[in-house]
Amino acid sequence: MFILKRQQVEISSIQHPKHDRQIPILTYQGQRFRLIKAFGASQGEEAKAFWRDLTDNRGKACVLLEEPERYSIWGKIRLESQANEATTSTKITVLTQACLLLLQTVFIDLEEFLGARQAGLFQKDLLEVFRQGHFPQADSPKAVNHLLTINPLTSLQVPLWEEHHLITLLQELHRLGKEYFGNTHFAEGVRGTLQDMPDAEQTQFLDWLKQSLVGKLWG
Repeated sequence: MFILKRQQVEISSIQHPKHDRQIPILTYQGQRFRLIKAFGASQGEEAKAFWRDLTDNRGKACVLLEEPERYSIWGKIRLESQANEATTSTKITVLTQACLLLLQTVFIDLEEFLGARQAGLFQKDLLEVFRQGHFPQADSPKAVNHLLTINPLTSLQVPLWEEHHLITLLQELHRLGKEYFGNTHFAEGVRGTLQDMPDAEQTQFLDWLKQSLVGKLWG
């Protein structure tokens, strides 16, 4: 579309509908754009090549903003894409809540049947899983303890994980549970674990679980 200068546009930010962070927004002639990628001041040619690829080859409605300290690419925001993003964000929140309930149930059973020492070792193993998988908001013993003790259905501090994080968590949780308990009985009766969730959200999670790579592990 356009190559613009800073004085031609207005840059502001809006609150993400679900997460505690701000989204940068560029406004030009009544149109709104969202930041796609930023480049350093010495990367002008790379930025222009990326912008041309998006506009000419992929048909994206984008602007390239030239500033003294950087170049940045912004994509036009459409109403339907905003609605889709909000729906996706809501879905991920529900899936994360359900996964945390499963994690907490396994941990509580482990502590009850195997004792505090084994529960402590499990927390260390879990922290390693989070670190290896680059899980946001889960890179310290304090963070792990928080995830094991919060009520994920009411807390405003549910972590900002993506679907691949949830798949990894359920895979590794099943592996660890089998190692500690010596069997896979802990993975049975998932619906009972989710009984405090609204029926619609339970169904949403269980449908997702059946279609996922880990559906066969959790029956």
